[in-house]
Amino acid sequence: MAKFNKDSVGGTLLVVVLVSFICSIIVAGAAVGLKSTQDEQKLLDKQKNILSVTGLLPEKAKGAEIKKIYADNIEPKVVDLATGEYVEVANFDAKAFAKDPAQNVLINAEDDKAGIKARAKYAEVYLVKDAEGKVSQLVLPMYGNGLWSVMYGFVAVEPDLNTVKGITYYEQGETAGLGGEIANPNWQRHFVGKKLYNDQDQLAIRIGKGASADKDHGIDGLSGATLTTNGVQGSFDYWFGKNGFGPYFAKLKAAEAK
Repeated sequence: MAKFNKDSVGGTLLVVVLVSFICSIIVAGAAVGLKSTQDEQKLLDKQKNILSVTGLLPEKAKGAEIKKIYADNIEPKVVDLATGEYVEVANFDAKAFAKDPAQNVLINAEDDKAGIKARAKYAEVYLVKDAEGKVSQLVLPMYGNGLWSVMYGFVAVEPDLNTVKGITYYEQGETAGLGGEIANPNWQRHFVGKKLYNDQDQLAIRIGKGASADKDHGIDGLSGATLTTNGVQGSFDYWFGKNGFGPYFAKLKAAEAK
């Protein structure tokens, strides 16, 4: 039998292949083993952001406390954006559905204010219940393109479906110190109390230079971050318009009128 020569070219290559193979098994095993933990952390982060925008998140709240507050106060629902009806959708994932031709809606360029090209047919919304079980807030997902990234956030709205209770951006890649300030709570506070629509039920919220002159609907944009600011405006224009949550709001208002 030929003696294995680990110092030969062939021997070196064999060692490299074996080491690579073993490392790939370890990495794959770790990924599989940690997946449940990673999924749980993603869910916890999502719940934390939803509670944050509603004002229900206590300072320094930890995992178990966050889960309990969420379970006690938040009821998630999936909405068909075309009809405004609640629907049952198994394993709904907005990002995955937006990429699936069988589950998405392509957006006409003239309607694509958020610059996202396609969206899922459905959206997950979150009903915030008070101690008596009545809806005290509604939390809605919103996203759109900024300068460098897709900016994902939540908007909390009062039961009048018009007054903003709060906003948060939880995932974005805008320029730190400029567009990245959309994640700054100090800027986000300017949205609280603003109205989405005017007396004619037309979308009226405005984000931009000097917009705060309109006390009811205006929020000044971020200094030095015009394109990011435009992206925030575009996100509101799309998601709170007729192609976003418009039919859902109409359905809720009709039910309230009855």
